[in-house]
Amino acid sequence: MTLVDEFLDYYLAENPIRAALLGADGYDRTLGDFSASAFQARERAAEAWLERLSAQVPGSPDDEIDRDLIVSHLRGAIASASWPEWRRDPSPYLGAVFGSMFTPLQQRLKPEPELVDAACARLAEVPAVLAACRENLDPDLAADLLVARGLDQARTARRFLTVTLPAEVRDPGLRVRLAQAAEPAADAFDELVRFLEGFEARGSWRMGEKLYSELLREREMLGYGAAELHEMGRTAWDELDARMREVAARLGSDDWRAAMESLMDDHPPTLSAMRAEYEAETLRARDFTRERGLVTFPEGEECLVLPSPEFQRPILAVANYLAPPPLTPSRAGVFFVPFTPDGFTEEQVRQRLRTNSRAQMPSISVHEAYPGHHWHLAWMAGNPRRARKIFRTPYFVEGWALYVEKVMHEQGYFDTPATELAHLDCRIFRAARIVVDTALHCGDMSIKEAETFMATKASLSPGTAKGEVSRYCAWPTQAPSYLTGALEIERIREEYAGDLRTFHDTIAGSGGLPLGLARKAVIQ
Repeated sequence: MTLVDEFLDYYLAENPIRAALLGADGYDRTLGDFSASAFQARERAAEAWLERLSAQVPGSPDDEIDRDLIVSHLRGAIASASWPEWRRDPSPYLGAVFGSMFTPLQQRLKPEPELVDAACARLAEVPAVLAACRENLDPDLAADLLVARGLDQARTARRFLTVTLPAEVRDPGLRVRLAQAAEPAADAFDELVRFLEGFEARGSWRMGEKLYSELLREREMLGYGAAELHEMGRTAWDELDARMREVAARLGSDDWRAAMESLMDDHPPTLSAMRAEYEAETLRARDFTRERGLVTFPEGEECLVLPSPEFQRPILAVANYLAPPPLTPSRAGVFFVPFTPDGFTEEQVRQRLRTNSRAQMPSISVHEAYPGHHWHLAWMAGNPRRARKIFRTPYFVEGWALYVEKVMHEQGYFDTPATELAHLDCRIFRAARIVVDTALHCGDMSIKEAETFMATKASLSPGTAKGEVSRYCAWPTQAPSYLTGALEIERIREEYAGDLRTFHDTIAGSGGLPLGLARKAVIQ
C-alpha cells in the first residue's frame, strides 16, 4: 500500500459521511465523531500527514499530482484550523445530518431495507451530534449571521425528518419504522432550536485578508491573494459591462440592467412550471453538446431535474447539482431547481421566478448539466485514480461550469440577443461575486453595501441578493471560484495544442484539481 492509499483510507474512516456520499462501502451507518477532542485530533493528524507526504518521492507524474492534490487539501485544513468552523457555525453539524439522510434515499444505490437500516442507525446518533454542536459553539467566535442561518435550517428539521424523509420510502412498513426512528432526532433538533434562539454570539463572520490569501495560495494553488483577486474581479466586471451595453443596444436599450429587468418579466408562471421548463432546456443543452462533439459522453449518464429539497430552501436561493457518487458505477446526477421555502409570500415566489427567467434558463442549464457540472462529474468519476475521486476544489468544478457557458456561447447556443445578454449577465454576476466576497472578508464592505452591489451590479432581486450575500459571509473564498476558475481554464486552453474535444475530455477527466495541478495534467 502506498502512502497516498494509506492516507485515503485514513481520510475516509475519519469522515464517514463524506465517504458514504462518495460511494465507499462500510461507512453508511454512522455520522462520525463531532466532539471537540475529535476535531482537535484531526487537526493534529493533518500536520503529521502533511509532513509525511511532503517527504515522499512520487513514482510517476500522475503519482505526483495525486500527492500534491492531497497536500493542497492538508495545507488548507491546517490554515483553516486558525478559524475553526466547528466552533463558529452550526452548519457542520446540521449539514452532516441533512446531507447524510437525504442523499442516499435520493440516489437509491442500495436496496431499500439497507437504506432504511443505515438511516435508522444514523438517526440514533443525531442527538449526540447536536449535543456536540451546543457544547462546541463558542460565543466569542460564533457570529450572529451564521447562527441565524443555522437556526433557519434547524427549524425545518422536524418536518424533514418525520415527514419528508419517510415519504421517500416506498414500503409502508419501512416507512413507519423510519418515521418512528426519526422522532428522537426531531426532538433533539427542537432542543437545538431553543438553544440557538437564546444563543448570544459575539464573534465575526469576516475571515480577514491574511487567511483568505493563504487559502488562495496554499489550498487553491493560485499565484495571488485576496487583493489581486479583488482587482481581477473589478477588471472583469468593467469588461463585461461594456460588452453587455453592446448587446442591450440590439434589444433597443441603452442600459443592460433595464434590459435584463424586462427579460426577467418573462418567466414560468409557477415553481412546478419552472422545473418543467428547466427539464426541457437541459435536454436541449445535452443534444446540442452531443451534436457539436464538444465532449465524450460517459456511458449510462443521466441527469434528473427535480425541486430542491426542503432543507436547502431556507439557505440556498439558486440552482444546484448533486453529483453521482464517484466511488460507485452510478453516473446519475440531480439538477435541483431552486424552489422557495414554505411560507414565502406570493411576491417572494414571483421574485424567485424572475431570477429564473426564460432568457436565463439556457445558461443555468448549461452550467448545472450539459456540459457543466453533470457532464464533468459523471465523466471524471471514470478516472481510475482514487485521490481524484475524493478531493476536488470548487475553483475547478465551478470554474469548469462557467467556462463551458462561454464555450457554448462560442458555439452559437445562445442564439438570440436575449439569451446572449442573460449569458453575459451570469458571467458579470460571477465577477460581482469576486468583488463582494473579497471585500466582505477583508473588511472593505458592509453586508448592506454588498447587498446593494449585488442588486445593482448584477440582475438580482433584493431578496436574492440578500440570500447571496448571506451565503458569502458563511462560505468565504467559494463565491470567487466560478469566474476565477473559468479564466484559469481558458488560459490553459490557450496553451493546449490539440483539438477542443480532446482538451475538454482530458482536463475534465483529470478530476477537479487545483488549477496549477490541472495545468500540469494537461500541459506535459
